[in-house]
Amino acid sequence: MLWRKTIPTKQDKIRVLVADDQPHILEAVELLLSPNGIDVDCVRSPQLLMQSLSERDYDVLLIDLNYTRDTTSGQEGLDLLTRIQEYDSRLPVIVMTAWGNIGLAVESIKRGARDFVQKPWENERLLSLVRVHAELRQALRRARQLELENRLLRAEGMPDFIASAPAMQPVLELIAQVGPSDANVLVTGEHGTGKEIVARLLHAASPRARMPLVSVNAGGMPEGTFESEFFGHVKGAFTDARTDRIGRFELAHGGTLFLDEIANVPLRQQAKLLRVLETGELERVGSSQTRRVDVRLLCATNAQLAEEAKAGNFREDLLFRINTVEIHLPALRDRREDIPLLATHFLNRNRARYRKQVTGFSSAAMMQLMQYAWPGNVRELEHAMERAVLLCRGEEIEPSNLAFGSSRPVGASLENMSENMSIDEVESLLIKKVLRRCDGNISQAAEALGLSRAALYRRIEKYGI
Repeated sequence: MLWRKTIPTKQDKIRVLVADDQPHILEAVELLLSPNGIDVDCVRSPQLLMQSLSERDYDVLLIDLNYTRDTTSGQEGLDLLTRIQEYDSRLPVIVMTAWGNIGLAVESIKRGARDFVQKPWENERLLSLVRVHAELRQALRRARQLELENRLLRAEGMPDFIASAPAMQPVLELIAQVGPSDANVLVTGEHGTGKEIVARLLHAASPRARMPLVSVNAGGMPEGTFESEFFGHVKGAFTDARTDRIGRFELAHGGTLFLDEIANVPLRQQAKLLRVLETGELERVGSSQTRRVDVRLLCATNAQLAEEAKAGNFREDLLFRINTVEIHLPALRDRREDIPLLATHFLNRNRARYRKQVTGFSSAAMMQLMQYAWPGNVRELEHAMERAVLLCRGEEIEPSNLAFGSSRPVGASLENMSENMSIDEVESLLIKKVLRRCDGNISQAAEALGLSRAALYRRIEKYGI
């Protein structure tokens, strides 16, 4: 579920890219459009036009059909039209030529042009055409973004993504903007900020949504099995290769590959990863057969990859390849407006899971939630709410259920437990605490822990409580 504040719709400034080999034509167009509040960029060749398109978004293109001196066929412009259509078929193009050839005008429309003007043009008509097509382009863009947001809202099985704080609006806008593309995206942010959820939303928003999303903890993979896991292997490639195995890249073919903790990939393996991303080709371990893969790559890290690259720990060319667009997730302490929504969401989830009659938070408990630093971010809040629901004996979460105040912060407590205690020790400690709170009442303790009486008795015997 996607939560967001309503952002007022506003008319964006119109951006026009003009291509003509004659400087006086470019100057005339700029003198006409700029005083009318239109942002104009000018180029003098088809090559520069395509380069500009890759660097900036435009609402309308205004292009000449002839770029070589003494050429009047219009073939250069027609070929350029074809390239523009391949790049973005929805981008409005108005063609202009000094040669009033009706056949050339018809061919331009067939190639995808929206309209045709003859030099010298009528200023009012050209200005009107630019405005009409630009406003239509912007309206369609807003409609597509709204439709995307509605798709995310309606998507079944999608992770909950609560984001109403102002600090999260750029994140939502980037997801809506780059989700439908094939661009590689690097999601950055501290541990527990929700990077994997963003990756799943990007995949759901893309044309690849019906194909698989394959998630891999890239940093947690042993170096010795890296190639086999990512690229697959054939039978007999090494001692334990008893059958052919498909790798993660092939599993994600046609879909999306999400590499979490990308900063932890060893340098030697980074080179092999880069080769596949550059060529789209791989060989399974033990095979000389080249296989092509079509994969959109999403990566996540909590590291500063630019600094890691300067230090020689991460390949700079790989960073450029994975970082077409970066989406940075703010820490929970920087989006405190979301804390009540997130806390209530996790409370409702755990209330149903543990069959507890908890309806909300006392004002003192909510104040503590808002004031706490949340070093573990949303993940820490989720675990804190599960614990609070388990320990709550009334209808409202109280400060005592949060373990804040004079005791150590939840983040420090959980971190210490995870580092210094086994799972059995953590479970034993939790059972002891719940039994003390319930004054030894087995039925109440079992209900608070979400266990049956028999299951709780087995654990009491197991841990010698």
